[in-house]
Amino acid sequence: MRFLPIARLTPNSLAGRLFLTAILLSVLVLVTAGTILSTINRRSVEAAFDERLKLYLKVLVADVAALTDGSNLEPGNLGEPQFQIPLSGWYWQILRVDTESGGTGVLRTSRSLFSNKLPSLVEQGRALSAGDFRDGYRKGPEGKRLRIVEQEIDLGGQNRFVISVGGNSESIADEAARFDLTLIIVLGLLAAALAISAFFQVGYGLQPLQRLSRALTDVRAGKSDHVEGVFPVEVAPLAAELNQMLDANREIVERARAQVGNLAHALKTPLSVLINEASEDMAVPAAKVREQSAIMRDQVQYYLDRARAAARAATIGHSTEVEPVIASFIRAFEKIYHARNLWFSAEIDTPLRFRGEKQDLEEMIGNLLDNAGKWARERIIIRVEAVPSASPMIGIAVDDDGPGLSAEARMEATKRGRRLDETKPGSGLGLSIVVELAQLYGGTFVLDEAPLGGLRARLVLPAV
Repeated sequence: MRFLPIARLTPNSLAGRLFLTAILLSVLVLVTAGTILSTINRRSVEAAFDERLKLYLKVLVADVAALTDGSNLEPGNLGEPQFQIPLSGWYWQILRVDTESGGTGVLRTSRSLFSNKLPSLVEQGRALSAGDFRDGYRKGPEGKRLRIVEQEIDLGGQNRFVISVGGNSESIADEAARFDLTLIIVLGLLAAALAISAFFQVGYGLQPLQRLSRALTDVRAGKSDHVEGVFPVEVAPLAAELNQMLDANREIVERARAQVGNLAHALKTPLSVLINEASEDMAVPAAKVREQSAIMRDQVQYYLDRARAAARAATIGHSTEVEPVIASFIRAFEKIYHARNLWFSAEIDTPLRFRGEKQDLEEMIGNLLDNAGKWARERIIIRVEAVPSASPMIGIAVDDDGPGLSAEARMEATKRGRRLDETKPGSGLGLSIVVELAQLYGGTFVLDEAPLGGLRARLVLPAV
């Protein structure tokens, strides 16, 4: 299995873009997840710490209640040695609230406070209310940051107290820091694993493009004439289009080679005639020169038109409405054959569009109507209809009431330069041009017997 080398993972490469995008998204997701997990853990640690402080607070509340009943119980026996060690960071405090003046006085404190006082969580000027429970952070003795919970209780009469318990918040920070360090290590390892996974995923995912590139290299080097191999469904259409393009280019080259050969062969006879005439008589008759020159001009024009038509047929996206083209030709030929009283008519079922250039459609229809006009006695009918097929096709039939042609003559009539009646004007290239254009567009052209008794020329062309 071959993968893309590291050198190709640049911002300008498809592999580089996919890899960098995967890394950036992974980092974003991991950082977001790490931040959320760290916040949740810190709140969990803080909640567990508060639960511990609240437990001590409940014991103090019970001791104060017993004290007001006349018991000799000494409050603050919490079973925690830290409350006995001076400035240990763990403290409790009981304040008596004077209901008349609103002031407070220290009733009892833990030994650890060592003549200090815990700061209150009550905002300055805020009235105290019984049953209030508060928690928060304050600076305690020696400037240490404490997590404090306090509650106000009212036991009736002058027995209103504010009981506070505080603990060193460094333990919260230390536990959160240990979790964050572990989280960073785990997420870092996960990021590295994702980066390695993205690298191999990009390499494996772009393998079909590498094989396609190597197949094209083989075609260019002459080792193969098509893009060969089995590709995923996303790449297979591209490979198929490339093969079609190669076939089209090969067909263009072959057609060009054949046209050059045909043109050379077509010009060879007139040139030979001129050379023979010149060798027999220094003064070559002007009529012979004009005759042979006209033949060569028609042949050159024919192949030029054929080359231009081939180029237009390969163009994608052009379409032409059929009815206006036919209508314009009918008006034109009625004027041309006015002296013969020919009647032209069109039968078009529905508006149809030819998938190709207007100039080529005019070339084909014009040649068919011109040929029909030469042989028709009175009537020429053009019929246009949709042809049922796998892809949209349009059928155009030109019928005349002339003498018609036998089956053998119809085969000869479509050959290039073949004229069955030398008394009629023309070069004999009209029908062959129609045949060539129809083939270029993937259509067909046939000659048959018309219902009017004459000749039917039928075109089948691609439609939109």
